[in-house]
Amino acid sequence: MRKSSLLIFPVGLCVLCLAALLIYQFPAVHERLAWRLANWQVKVQRILNPPEALVFVPGGTAQPGLVETIAKATLEVLRPLITASPPATSLVTQEGRATQNGPDPTAAVSLQPTLTPSPTSTPLPGKTLLSGIVHEYQQFNNCGPTNLAMALSFWGWQGDQRDTRRYLRPNLEVDDKNVMPAEMVAYVEQFTELAALTRQGGDLDLLRSLLAAGYPVLIEAGHDPPDDSWMGHFLVVSGYDDDLSMFTVQDSLTNPDTPMTYADLTQHWWRDFNYVYLVIYPKERQAELERLLGPRLDETYSYQLAAQKAMDEITTLQGRDLFFAWFNLGSSQVGLADYAAAAQAYDKAFEIYQTLPEDMRPYRLMWYQVGPYQAYYNSGRYQDVINLANTTFTWASKPVLEESYYWRGMAYQALGKTNLAIADLKKAAALNPNFALPRLELQHLGVTFP
Repeated sequence: MRKSSLLIFPVGLCVLCLAALLIYQFPAVHERLAWRLANWQVKVQRILNPPEALVFVPGGTAQPGLVETIAKATLEVLRPLITASPPATSLVTQEGRATQNGPDPTAAVSLQPTLTPSPTSTPLPGKTLLSGIVHEYQQFNNCGPTNLAMALSFWGWQGDQRDTRRYLRPNLEVDDKNVMPAEMVAYVEQFTELAALTRQGGDLDLLRSLLAAGYPVLIEAGHDPPDDSWMGHFLVVSGYDDDLSMFTVQDSLTNPDTPMTYADLTQHWWRDFNYVYLVIYPKERQAELERLLGPRLDETYSYQLAAQKAMDEITTLQGRDLFFAWFNLGSSQVGLADYAAAAQAYDKAFEIYQTLPEDMRPYRLMWYQVGPYQAYYNSGRYQDVINLANTTFTWASKPVLEESYYWRGMAYQALGKTNLAIADLKKAAALNPNFALPRLELQHLGVTFP
Protein backbone atom coordinates (compact mmCIF):
# COMPACT_ATOMS: atom_id res chain seq x y z
CA MET A 1 0.00 0.00 0.00
CA ARG A 2 2.85 2.36 0.92
CA LYS A 3 4.71 1.59 -2.35
CA SER A 4 1.65 2.37 -4.45
CA SER A 5 1.21 5.66 -2.59
CA LEU A 6 4.79 6.61 -3.37
CA LEU A 7 4.15 6.03 -7.08
CA ILE A 8 1.07 8.24 -7.19
CA PHE A 9 3.02 11.50 -6.84
CA PRO A 10 5.53 11.09 -9.75
CA VAL A 11 2.86 9.59 -12.00
CA GLY A 12 0.48 12.43 -11.16
CA LEU A 13 3.22 14.99 -11.77
CA CYS A 14 3.95 13.51 -15.20
CA VAL A 15 0.25 13.59 -16.06
CA LEU A 16 -0.01 17.23 -15.01
CA CYS A 17 3.07 18.16 -17.08
CA LEU A 18 1.69 16.41 -20.15
CA ALA A 19 -1.68 18.09 -19.67
CA ALA A 20 -0.01 21.49 -19.33
CA LEU A 21 2.02 20.85 -22.47
CA LEU A 22 -1.10 19.90 -24.42
CA ILE A 23 -3.01 22.94 -23.18
CA TYR A 24 -0.04 25.17 -24.12
CA GLN A 25 -0.41 24.03 -27.74
CA PHE A 26 -3.86 25.62 -28.07
CA PRO A 27 -3.37 28.83 -30.13
CA ALA A 28 -5.19 31.09 -27.66
CA VAL A 29 -3.12 29.82 -24.73
CA HIS A 30 0.14 29.74 -26.69
CA GLU A 31 -0.37 33.32 -27.86
CA ARG A 32 -0.81 34.55 -24.29
CA LEU A 33 2.04 32.61 -22.72
CA ALA A 34 4.71 32.27 -25.43
CA TRP A 35 6.04 35.80 -25.03
CA ARG A 36 6.27 35.40 -21.26
CA LEU A 37 8.25 32.20 -21.67
CA ALA A 38 10.49 33.83 -24.27
CA ASN A 39 11.13 36.83 -22.00
CA TRP A 40 12.04 34.51 -19.17
CA GLN A 41 14.46 32.60 -21.39
CA VAL A 42 16.07 35.86 -22.54
CA LYS A 43 16.49 37.09 -18.96
CA VAL A 44 18.14 33.82 -17.93
CA GLN A 45 20.45 33.95 -20.94
CA ARG A 46 21.38 37.57 -20.23
CA ILE A 47 22.36 36.63 -16.69
CA LEU A 48 24.52 33.74 -17.88
CA ASN A 49 25.95 35.49 -20.95
CA PRO A 50 25.18 39.23 -20.92
CA PRO A 51 25.12 40.54 -24.53
CA GLU A 52 25.91 44.06 -23.32
CA ALA A 53 29.40 42.89 -22.37
CA LEU A 54 30.26 41.89 -25.94
CA VAL A 55 31.52 44.54 -28.38
CA PHE A 56 32.35 44.50 -32.07
CA VAL A 57 35.80 45.86 -32.89
CA PRO A 58 36.26 46.62 -36.61
CA GLY A 59 39.50 45.36 -38.05
CA GLY A 60 39.77 48.27 -40.43
CA THR A 61 39.37 51.10 -37.95
CA ALA A 62 40.62 54.41 -39.29
CA GLN A 63 43.78 56.05 -38.02
CA PRO A 64 43.27 58.69 -35.31
CA GLY A 65 41.86 61.87 -36.77
CA LEU A 66 41.04 60.37 -40.17
CA VAL A 67 37.33 59.95 -39.49
CA GLU A 68 37.01 63.50 -38.24
CA THR A 69 38.77 64.71 -41.38
CA ILE A 70 36.34 62.79 -43.59
CA ALA A 71 33.39 64.09 -41.59
CA LYS A 72 34.52 67.70 -41.86
CA ALA A 73 35.02 67.31 -45.59
CA THR A 74 31.53 65.82 -45.95
CA LEU A 75 30.03 68.69 -43.98
CA GLU A 76 31.83 71.27 -46.12
CA VAL A 77 30.38 69.67 -49.23
CA LEU A 78 26.86 69.59 -47.85
CA ARG A 79 26.61 72.97 -46.15
CA PRO A 80 26.81 75.27 -49.22
CA LEU A 81 24.12 73.36 -51.11
CA ILE A 82 21.16 75.31 -49.78
CA THR A 83 19.77 77.51 -52.52
CA ALA A 84 18.38 75.79 -55.59
CA SER A 85 15.82 72.99 -55.81
CA PRO A 86 16.73 69.49 -56.98
CA PRO A 87 15.24 68.14 -60.19
CA ALA A 88 11.63 66.99 -60.03
CA THR A 89 11.25 63.29 -59.32
CA SER A 90 8.36 60.87 -59.67
CA LEU A 91 7.31 58.61 -56.83
CA VAL A 92 6.98 55.77 -59.30
CA THR A 93 10.52 56.01 -60.66
CA GLN A 94 12.07 56.41 -57.22
CA GLU A 95 10.23 53.51 -55.62
CA GLY A 96 10.91 51.33 -58.63
CA ARG A 97 14.63 51.72 -57.96
CA ALA A 98 14.46 50.50 -54.38
CA THR A 99 15.61 47.06 -53.27
CA GLN A 100 15.14 45.13 -50.05
CA ASN A 101 18.55 46.21 -48.84
CA GLY A 102 18.45 49.86 -49.89
CA PRO A 103 19.20 51.79 -53.06
CA ASP A 104 20.82 50.12 -56.02
CA PRO A 105 24.58 50.52 -55.50
CA THR A 106 25.06 50.69 -59.27
CA ALA A 107 22.76 53.70 -59.63
CA ALA A 108 24.45 57.01 -60.33
CA VAL A 109 24.53 59.23 -57.25
CA SER A 110 25.45 62.90 -57.28
CA LEU A 111 24.95 65.71 -54.81
CA GLN A 112 21.90 67.82 -55.58
CA PRO A 113 22.15 71.62 -55.38
CA THR A 114 20.04 72.01 -52.24
CA LEU A 115 19.69 70.72 -48.75
CA THR A 116 16.94 72.94 -47.35
CA PRO A 117 13.32 71.87 -47.97
CA SER A 118 11.05 74.58 -49.27
CA PRO A 119 8.70 75.88 -46.55
CA THR A 120 4.99 75.33 -47.05
CA SER A 121 3.20 78.38 -48.40
CA THR A 122 0.06 77.81 -46.33
CA PRO A 123 0.36 78.14 -42.52
CA LEU A 124 -0.39 74.89 -40.72
CA PRO A 125 -3.19 74.64 -38.18
CA GLY A 126 -2.13 74.73 -34.54
CA LYS A 127 -3.37 71.21 -33.95
CA THR A 128 -4.49 68.17 -35.92
CA LEU A 129 -5.83 64.82 -34.79
CA LEU A 130 -6.58 62.15 -37.38
CA SER A 131 -9.33 59.69 -36.53
CA GLY A 132 -10.21 56.32 -38.00
CA ILE A 133 -7.06 54.37 -37.11
CA VAL A 134 -7.93 50.98 -35.65
CA HIS A 135 -5.57 50.45 -32.73
CA GLU A 136 -4.15 46.99 -32.06
CA TYR A 137 -2.04 45.63 -29.23
CA GLN A 138 0.80 43.69 -30.79
CA GLN A 139 1.40 40.00 -30.42
CA PHE A 140 4.87 38.90 -29.33
CA ASN A 141 7.58 40.57 -31.45
CA ASN A 142 4.92 41.63 -33.96
CA CYS A 143 5.49 45.37 -33.77
CA GLY A 144 6.11 45.94 -37.50
CA PRO A 145 3.09 44.03 -38.84
CA THR A 146 0.83 45.57 -36.18
CA ASN A 147 1.81 49.15 -36.90
CA LEU A 148 1.52 48.63 -40.64
CA ALA A 149 -1.98 47.23 -40.10
CA MET A 150 -2.89 50.28 -38.01
CA ALA A 151 -1.56 52.70 -40.64
CA LEU A 152 -3.46 50.87 -43.39
CA SER A 153 -6.69 50.89 -41.40
CA PHE A 154 -6.85 54.69 -41.67
CA TRP A 155 -7.41 54.28 -45.42
CA GLY A 156 -10.20 51.73 -44.98
CA TRP A 157 -8.08 48.59 -45.34
CA GLN A 158 -9.81 45.62 -43.77
CA GLY A 159 -7.34 43.39 -41.96
CA ASP A 160 -5.16 43.13 -38.88
CA GLN A 161 -1.65 42.19 -37.77
CA ARG A 162 -2.19 38.54 -38.66
CA ASP A 163 -2.65 39.47 -42.33
CA THR A 164 0.45 41.65 -42.51
CA ARG A 165 2.49 39.12 -40.56
CA ARG A 166 1.93 36.39 -43.17
CA TYR A 167 4.14 38.35 -45.55
CA LEU A 168 6.39 40.36 -43.23
CA ARG A 169 7.18 37.50 -40.84
CA PRO A 170 6.20 34.43 -42.87
CA ASN A 171 8.13 31.80 -40.94
CA LEU A 172 6.06 31.15 -37.82
CA GLU A 173 8.51 28.49 -36.64
CA VAL A 174 11.20 31.07 -35.92
CA ASP A 175 11.11 34.34 -34.05
CA ASP A 176 11.94 36.82 -36.81
CA LYS A 177 13.00 39.91 -34.89
CA ASN A 178 12.99 42.46 -37.66
CA VAL A 179 10.76 44.06 -40.26
CA MET A 180 12.25 46.80 -42.40
CA PRO A 181 10.33 49.80 -43.80
CA ALA A 182 11.16 48.69 -47.36
CA GLU A 183 9.42 45.37 -46.66
CA MET A 184 6.35 47.30 -45.50
CA VAL A 185 6.33 49.28 -48.73
CA ALA A 186 6.51 46.01 -50.66
CA TYR A 187 3.51 44.66 -48.74
CA VAL A 188 1.41 47.75 -49.47
CA GLU A 189 2.30 47.68 -53.16
CA GLN A 190 1.63 43.95 -53.58
CA PHE A 191 -1.40 43.32 -51.39
CA THR A 192 -3.44 46.53 -51.28
CA GLU A 193 -4.83 49.14 -53.65
CA LEU A 194 -2.75 51.79 -51.91
CA ALA A 195 0.81 53.00 -52.44
CA ALA A 196 3.62 53.81 -50.00
CA LEU A 197 7.08 55.29 -49.79
CA THR A 198 9.79 55.51 -47.16
CA ARG A 199 12.54 58.10 -46.74
CA GLN A 200 15.24 59.11 -44.24
CA GLY A 201 15.88 62.45 -42.58
CA GLY A 202 12.42 63.45 -41.37
CA ASP A 203 11.82 66.26 -38.91
CA LEU A 204 9.17 68.01 -36.83
CA ASP A 205 7.91 70.27 -39.62
CA LEU A 206 7.58 67.37 -42.04
CA LEU A 207 5.48 65.38 -39.57
CA ARG A 208 3.22 68.35 -38.92
CA SER A 209 2.79 69.06 -42.65
CA LEU A 210 1.87 65.47 -43.47
CA LEU A 211 -0.53 65.18 -40.55
CA ALA A 212 -2.20 68.49 -41.37
CA ALA A 213 -2.75 67.26 -44.92
CA GLY A 214 -4.40 64.08 -43.63
CA TYR A 215 -1.58 61.53 -43.82
CA PRO A 216 -0.69 59.44 -40.75
CA VAL A 217 3.05 58.79 -40.58
CA LEU A 218 4.61 55.46 -39.59
CA ILE A 219 8.04 55.92 -38.04
CA GLU A 220 10.68 53.65 -36.53
CA ALA A 221 12.21 54.78 -33.25
CA GLY A 222 14.10 53.57 -30.23
CA HIS A 223 12.34 52.22 -27.17
CA ASP A 224 13.87 51.72 -23.72
CA PRO A 225 11.42 49.91 -21.41
CA PRO A 226 12.13 50.02 -17.68
CA ASP A 227 12.39 46.22 -17.37
CA ASP A 228 14.49 45.58 -20.47
CA SER A 229 17.23 47.03 -22.68
CA TRP A 230 17.00 49.30 -25.72
CA MET A 231 15.06 47.94 -28.70
CA GLY A 232 13.57 49.16 -31.96
CA HIS A 233 9.89 50.04 -32.11
CA PHE A 234 7.41 51.33 -34.70
CA LEU A 235 4.84 54.05 -33.99
CA VAL A 236 2.00 55.57 -36.02
CA VAL A 237 1.94 59.35 -35.54
CA SER A 238 -1.66 60.53 -35.84
CA GLY A 239 -1.79 64.07 -34.47
CA TYR A 240 0.02 67.10 -33.05
CA ASP A 241 -0.72 70.08 -30.82
CA ASP A 242 1.56 73.12 -31.06
CA ASP A 243 0.23 74.70 -27.85
CA LEU A 244 1.22 71.62 -25.86
CA SER A 245 4.21 70.69 -28.07
CA MET A 246 2.82 67.17 -28.13
CA PHE A 247 2.32 64.47 -30.73
CA THR A 248 -0.38 61.85 -30.54
CA VAL A 249 0.88 58.38 -31.45
CA GLN A 250 -0.71 54.98 -31.76
CA ASP A 251 1.52 52.68 -29.72
CA SER A 252 1.00 48.93 -30.12
CA LEU A 253 2.84 48.26 -26.85
CA THR A 254 0.96 50.68 -24.63
CA ASN A 255 -2.24 52.50 -25.61
CA PRO A 256 -4.08 54.26 -28.43
CA ASP A 257 -3.74 58.06 -28.61
CA THR A 258 -0.57 58.10 -26.52
CA PRO A 259 0.89 61.60 -25.98
CA MET A 260 4.58 62.17 -26.72
CA THR A 261 6.41 65.48 -26.56
CA TYR A 262 7.96 67.00 -29.66
CA ALA A 263 11.36 66.89 -27.96
CA ASP A 264 11.15 63.24 -26.91
CA LEU A 265 10.22 62.10 -30.39
CA THR A 266 12.17 64.34 -32.74
CA GLN A 267 15.22 65.06 -30.59
CA HIS A 268 15.68 61.64 -29.03
CA TRP A 269 13.95 58.37 -29.97
CA TRP A 270 13.48 59.01 -33.69
CA ARG A 271 17.21 59.70 -34.04
CA ASP A 272 17.90 56.04 -33.26
CA PHE A 273 16.68 55.12 -36.77
CA ASN A 274 17.97 58.05 -38.81
CA TYR A 275 14.55 59.77 -38.73
CA VAL A 276 13.03 57.23 -41.11
CA TYR A 277 9.36 57.61 -42.02
CA LEU A 278 6.82 55.77 -44.13
CA VAL A 279 3.72 57.31 -45.73
CA ILE A 280 0.81 55.31 -47.15
CA TYR A 281 -1.44 57.09 -49.63
CA PRO A 282 -4.19 56.46 -52.18
CA LYS A 283 -2.72 56.42 -55.68
CA GLU A 284 -5.06 59.19 -56.82
CA ARG A 285 -3.47 61.50 -54.22
CA GLN A 286 0.08 60.96 -55.47
CA ALA A 287 0.45 64.47 -56.91
CA GLU A 288 -0.65 66.00 -53.61
CA LEU A 289 1.90 63.97 -51.67
CA GLU A 290 4.64 64.91 -54.14
CA ARG A 291 3.90 68.59 -53.50
CA LEU A 292 4.01 68.05 -49.74
CA LEU A 293 7.35 66.25 -49.85
CA GLY A 294 8.90 68.65 -52.33
CA PRO A 295 12.63 67.94 -52.73
CA ARG A 296 12.39 65.16 -50.13
CA LEU A 297 10.74 63.09 -52.80
CA ASP A 298 14.19 62.45 -54.25
CA GLU A 299 15.94 59.66 -52.33
CA THR A 300 19.39 61.10 -52.89
CA TYR A 301 18.28 64.44 -51.51
CA SER A 302 16.74 62.76 -48.45
CA TYR A 303 19.98 60.92 -47.71
CA GLN A 304 21.90 64.18 -48.11
CA LEU A 305 19.52 65.86 -45.70
CA ALA A 306 19.92 63.02 -43.20
CA ALA A 307 23.72 63.17 -43.56
CA GLN A 308 23.74 66.89 -42.86
CA LYS A 309 21.53 66.38 -39.81
CA ALA A 310 23.88 63.69 -38.50
CA MET A 311 26.91 65.94 -39.02
CA ASP A 312 25.21 68.78 -37.15
CA GLU A 313 24.33 66.44 -34.27
CA ILE A 314 27.85 65.01 -34.06
CA THR A 315 29.11 68.44 -32.99
CA THR A 316 26.63 68.73 -30.09
CA LEU A 317 25.82 65.26 -28.74
CA GLN A 318 27.57 62.82 -26.44
CA GLY A 319 27.18 59.28 -25.11
CA ARG A 320 24.64 57.01 -26.76
CA ASP A 321 23.12 59.86 -28.77
CA LEU A 322 26.54 60.55 -30.28
CA PHE A 323 26.84 56.86 -31.16
CA PHE A 324 23.55 57.04 -33.06
CA ALA A 325 24.58 60.26 -34.84
CA TRP A 326 27.74 58.61 -36.19
CA PHE A 327 25.79 55.48 -37.07
CA ASN A 328 23.22 57.59 -38.94
CA LEU A 329 25.98 59.34 -40.86
CA GLY A 330 27.20 55.94 -42.02
CA SER A 331 23.68 54.85 -43.00
CA SER A 332 23.13 58.05 -45.00
CA GLN A 333 26.46 57.61 -46.78
CA VAL A 334 25.46 54.03 -47.64
CA GLY A 335 22.30 55.50 -49.17
CA LEU A 336 24.54 57.79 -51.23
CA ALA A 337 26.69 54.78 -52.24
CA ASP A 338 29.75 56.37 -50.58
CA TYR A 339 30.74 53.09 -48.95
CA ALA A 340 34.29 53.93 -47.91
CA ALA A 341 33.15 57.03 -46.01
CA ALA A 342 30.25 55.06 -44.55
CA ALA A 343 32.62 52.38 -43.27
CA GLN A 344 34.71 55.04 -41.53
CA ALA A 345 31.61 56.55 -39.91
CA TYR A 346 30.50 53.13 -38.66
CA ASP A 347 34.01 52.52 -37.32
CA LYS A 348 33.67 55.69 -35.26
CA ALA A 349 30.20 54.67 -34.06
CA PHE A 350 31.43 51.25 -32.89
CA GLU A 351 34.41 52.93 -31.23
CA ILE A 352 31.99 55.08 -29.20
CA TYR A 353 29.86 52.01 -28.45
CA GLN A 354 32.79 50.44 -26.63
CA THR A 355 32.99 53.44 -24.28
CA LEU A 356 29.31 53.38 -23.27
CA PRO A 357 28.27 51.92 -19.91
CA GLU A 358 27.02 48.40 -20.48
CA ASP A 359 23.46 49.25 -19.46
CA MET A 360 23.40 51.99 -22.14
CA ARG A 361 24.62 49.87 -25.05
CA PRO A 362 21.90 49.31 -27.69
CA TYR A 363 23.10 45.78 -28.43
CA ARG A 364 19.96 44.92 -30.42
CA LEU A 365 20.63 47.58 -33.08
CA MET A 366 22.04 45.19 -35.67
CA TRP A 367 18.82 43.15 -35.49
CA TYR A 368 17.24 46.03 -37.41
CA GLN A 369 20.05 47.43 -39.57
CA VAL A 370 22.13 46.25 -42.52
CA GLY A 371 24.04 49.43 -43.35
CA PRO A 372 27.36 48.37 -41.75
CA TYR A 373 27.27 45.09 -43.69
CA GLN A 374 26.79 47.00 -46.94
CA ALA A 375 29.52 49.51 -46.14
CA TYR A 376 32.14 46.95 -45.10
CA TYR A 377 31.29 44.53 -47.90
CA ASN A 378 31.44 47.19 -50.62
CA SER A 379 34.70 48.49 -49.15
CA GLY A 380 36.26 45.04 -49.45
CA ARG A 381 36.33 44.54 -45.67
CA TYR A 382 34.87 41.04 -45.78
CA GLN A 383 36.28 39.85 -42.47
CA ASP A 384 34.59 42.77 -40.73
CA VAL A 385 31.29 41.65 -42.26
CA ILE A 386 31.83 38.14 -40.88
CA ASN A 387 32.94 39.36 -37.46
CA LEU A 388 30.00 41.74 -37.16
CA ALA A 389 27.54 39.00 -38.15
CA ASN A 390 29.07 36.62 -35.60
CA THR A 391 28.79 39.29 -32.91
CA THR A 392 25.20 40.03 -33.93
CA PHE A 393 24.28 36.35 -33.63
CA THR A 394 25.77 36.33 -30.14
CA TRP A 395 23.79 39.45 -29.24
CA ALA A 396 20.56 37.69 -30.30
CA SER A 397 18.88 35.07 -28.12
CA LYS A 398 18.30 33.01 -31.28
CA PRO A 399 20.32 33.28 -34.54
CA VAL A 400 17.29 33.94 -36.75
CA LEU A 401 18.41 37.10 -38.57
CA GLU A 402 18.21 36.36 -42.28
CA GLU A 403 19.99 39.59 -43.28
CA SER A 404 23.01 38.72 -41.16
CA TYR A 405 23.20 35.23 -42.68
CA TYR A 406 22.94 36.74 -46.17
CA TRP A 407 25.74 39.26 -45.70
CA ARG A 408 28.00 36.78 -43.92
CA GLY A 409 27.41 34.39 -46.80
CA MET A 410 28.30 37.08 -49.31
CA ALA A 411 31.52 37.81 -47.40
CA TYR A 412 32.41 34.12 -47.28
CA GLN A 413 31.85 33.90 -51.02
CA ALA A 414 34.10 36.92 -51.63
CA LEU A 415 36.83 35.19 -49.61
CA GLY A 416 36.47 32.02 -51.66
CA LYS A 417 34.82 30.02 -48.85
CA THR A 418 32.06 28.75 -51.08
CA ASN A 419 30.74 25.96 -48.85
CA LEU A 420 30.32 28.32 -45.91
CA ALA A 421 28.70 30.88 -48.20
CA ILE A 422 26.16 28.37 -49.51
CA ALA A 423 25.28 27.24 -45.99
CA ASP A 424 24.59 30.82 -44.87
CA LEU A 425 22.64 31.70 -48.01
CA LYS A 426 20.46 28.62 -47.53
CA LYS A 427 19.77 29.64 -43.92
CA ALA A 428 18.81 33.15 -45.02
CA ALA A 429 16.48 31.83 -47.71
CA ALA A 430 14.87 29.34 -45.34
CA LEU A 431 14.28 31.90 -42.59
CA ASN A 432 12.32 34.24 -44.87
CA PRO A 433 10.98 32.86 -48.17
CA ASN A 434 10.13 36.42 -49.28
CA PHE A 435 13.76 37.53 -49.00
CA ALA A 436 14.80 37.22 -52.63
CA LEU A 437 18.50 38.10 -52.50
CA PRO A 438 19.89 34.84 -51.01
CA ARG A 439 17.90 32.76 -53.50
CA LEU A 440 19.25 34.84 -56.38
CA GLU A 441 22.79 34.36 -55.13
CA LEU A 442 22.26 30.61 -54.74
CA GLN A 443 21.06 30.50 -58.34
CA HIS A 444 24.17 32.40 -59.37
CA LEU A 445 26.23 29.70 -57.62
CA GLY A 446 24.31 26.97 -59.40
CA VAL A 447 22.68 25.75 -56.20
CA THR A 448 19.08 24.52 -56.28
CA PHE A 449 17.06 25.51 -53.23
CA PRO A 450 13.38 24.60 -52.71
